[in-house]
Amino acid sequence: MSIQNSQQAWFNTSVGQYLQAKEQVLYDQAVVDLFGFNALQMGELPLDLLRNSRIPNRYRSSTYKVAALNNHLYCEDDFLPLADMSLDLLLLPHRLEFSERPHQVLREAARVMIPEGHLLISGFNSISLWGVKAGLKKIFARQSAFPWNGQFIALTRMKDWLALLGFEIVSVNMCCHVPPFEQATWQERSAFMDKFGEKCCAVFGGVYFIVAKKRVPGMTSLKPNWKKPVLATTLITRPTSSRPAQFRPTDLNTSNKNLK
Repeated sequence: MSIQNSQQAWFNTSVGQYLQAKEQVLYDQAVVDLFGFNALQMGELPLDLLRNSRIPNRYRSSTYKVAALNNHLYCEDDFLPLADMSLDLLLLPHRLEFSERPHQVLREAARVMIPEGHLLISGFNSISLWGVKAGLKKIFARQSAFPWNGQFIALTRMKDWLALLGFEIVSVNMCCHVPPFEQATWQERSAFMDKFGEKCCAVFGGVYFIVAKKRVPGMTSLKPNWKKPVLATTLITRPTSSRPAQFRPTDLNTSNKNLK
């Protein structure tokens, strides 16, 4: 089975559907308040993560051609065929843990994004039950399939990489606290772990979701002062001359005598 077919097959499983449902909610909440002109979603995740975005130009790209996805671009993540500072919003759902050069992917993301642009990343958490399963698969299985063959990146390391590239972390959310059971019945029995995990041990969620903003040193964003009125509330008329603008009757009589 090819790589792209194995990915799509896993996304169609019960645990894959569970992951997609959780991540769709996080992306929908994040993109609705982000503005700009150009947005790009990368990867083979079969979800429209930009469906709630109000950015007019929304695109999709992937490494492989997948019939189920309506892609506009096919390219590698580490060398994007895009101009510098051309994107306002970039989505990287589960791209870094399956890339051979995740640092280069982030450098390309920083290159193509405008100052104050937003980068959204979702990745598998290495210190979770999902990460434990991936580690066991690599030890005991000769060849692990997607997604357990990826190099899961710890959240702290991801934050360090983003900080080195000039990104400011806006928010971090965790989801998928239910263990990655393959059987749907076990997932239903463990559904209570989502609420419990969010309140008590959110850091051990199977997936982390990061919203980061690109910062440029020495650049200050100008914001209008909406509280200051544009025009003065009280208009004061000022004379254009030191002499009065109207004639007095005595002035009119004097002028007539001079004409005679």
